[in-house]
Amino acid sequence: MFIQVIEGKTNDPDALHRHLAVWERDVKPGAIGYLGSTGGCTTRGDCIIVVRFESRDAAQRNSERPEQTRWWQEVQSCFDGPVRFHDSDDVQIMVHGPLDDAHFVQAMEGHVTDLGRAHEIEVQADRVLADERPDLLGSVTAFFDDGEFTELAYFTSEEAAREGETRDLSAQAAASFAQWSECMPVDRYLDLTEPWLMNA
Repeated sequence: MFIQVIEGKTNDPDALHRHLAVWERDVKPGAIGYLGSTGGCTTRGDCIIVVRFESRDAAQRNSERPEQTRWWQEVQSCFDGPVRFHDSDDVQIMVHGPLDDAHFVQAMEGHVTDLGRAHEIEVQADRVLADERPDLLGSVTAFFDDGEFTELAYFTSEEAAREGETRDLSAQAAASFAQWSECMPVDRYLDLTEPWLMNA
């Protein structure tokens, strides 16, 4: 799998959302290797769109489509200032339920201190979280060549997620979380209370 993370700021998230609806209607039918996307904006106007493709080659071929180029030229006007692109084909996915059923998504961005250990911890956490966090439908994590990462956590609702945060963890879960925090410290959280979810 290949992931592209698109980030920027906007003072008109509704306009950005409308452009995504246009993409789904007019551009998506011919998209090459498209698997789905998750996006949204925080109350501060920080926006993130995470697009999943079958491969890096498929994503590149898709970006070269004239209709894709025309659409992007129009959607850029929704952003205030520069837009950041971050690409990765080092991706881990955890699924405990239908990700498209999420009503709250939290994006976490940070840096990795030990990539090999980070992969191990993500796999180990899958089993623990499946038991202890029924509100968590799953996650998608992209590790980038510059040592950064972006992880999306999909929850049944914001209320359930906040409640889950306050519950006492088992010793095993607490140890796993401590290891994750040490190996993958988070520099920024983006709470998407009205996530834009699109599948293939």
